Amino acid sequence: MPKTSGTNRSRLIKVFVILLGLFIVGLFIRTDYILVQPGAAQDLREMVTVEGADQSDQGKFYLVTVAQKQAHLWSLVYGYLHPHIEVQSLSSVIPPDLEEQEYRELLEQWMRESKNTAQVIALRRAGYDVEIISEGVAVAEFLDDSPSKGILEKGDVITAIDGHKTQLAGEVVSAVQQRRVGAPVELTVRRNSEEMYLTVITAPHTDDPKLAALGVYISTLDWEPVLPIEIKMETGEIAGPSAGLMFVLEILNQLEPGDLSGGQLIAGTGTIDVGENIGPIGGVYQKVIAAERAGAAYFFVPEENYEEARSAVQQIKLVPLKTLQEALDFLDSLAAGEESSLRLDHDRERCLLPAA
Repeated sequence: MPKTSGTNRSRLIKVFVILLGLFIVGLFIRTDYILVQPGAAQDLREMVTVEGADQSDQGKFYLVTVAQKQAHLWSLVYGYLHPHIEVQSLSSVIPPDLEEQEYRELLEQWMRESKNTAQVIALRRAGYDVEIISEGVAVAEFLDDSPSKGILEKGDVITAIDGHKTQLAGEVVSAVQQRRVGAPVELTVRRNSEEMYLTVITAPHTDDPKLAALGVYISTLDWEPVLPIEIKMETGEIAGPSAGLMFVLEILNQLEPGDLSGGQLIAGTGTIDVGENIGPIGGVYQKVIAAERAGAAYFFVPEENYEEARSAVQQIKLVPLKTLQEALDFLDSLAAGEESSLRLDHDRERCLLPAA
């Protein structure tokens, strides 16, 4: 009898060791999936400094982020079970032909462009004349099933759409998304030293099938604004284009007298182009959660992302937007104490990233 008991104990120890080994191995096995989870809401006043600005405002504008990391075996299981984590395939985030470092550099380029664009818009709104110097918009990589494959080539520089000059990647994205899926886009392209006129039939965008897309990753070549005053923007390791709208609001808040935020804590997200159009972004569900955790009262969201944001709301008030002017009108009404007439409603149905 003691011998049997000892045998059972030995077996249990072996099973425990095997299970422990499997658990430890699972911590190191990388999968082909990405976990997208709520990041942080960060006070833009700590990132943006405008020359001669008044820093005494009571309210705040928040930049909101998502955290992305490649899943290991057990974290993948955890991600599938967690209500606030989205699991995405690695190939849907980073194109197969693009190295991880190349993708990171592309995100950093988009962040630089987002900051430059925000400076141009805010300064022009404040009455300054701001010149833009740009060499055009380059094709960096193709998405899977891109309608541009075989027509465009990596390294092509898009200089015009439908005959209208384009200087920034955001302008290309905006121009393409303003037409229906399946509509043609007439592109003027510089390939090496030759100018070409090409036509691409748009396909559904990978993030939102209702939006038209060329199916390419693009970036602006060596562009910069000629600024009349100094603006410092220290964003650390945050990358991507989705903070454009909030950058504009923070710069305007420092440029102009008074408190643009009306003393409120306002978070938000959305790309913005030089035409002041607000564009859709990814990870809005997780960004709403991060904003609520930070105690923000309002959340500015691109109109195309409204329904997804709505599914994440517990108490924050959503403000769906298509243009910068709508954001400024909201803030004016908020400051005047007219919230009852504002364009926000949790229960309202509405049907109205930078890949082009």
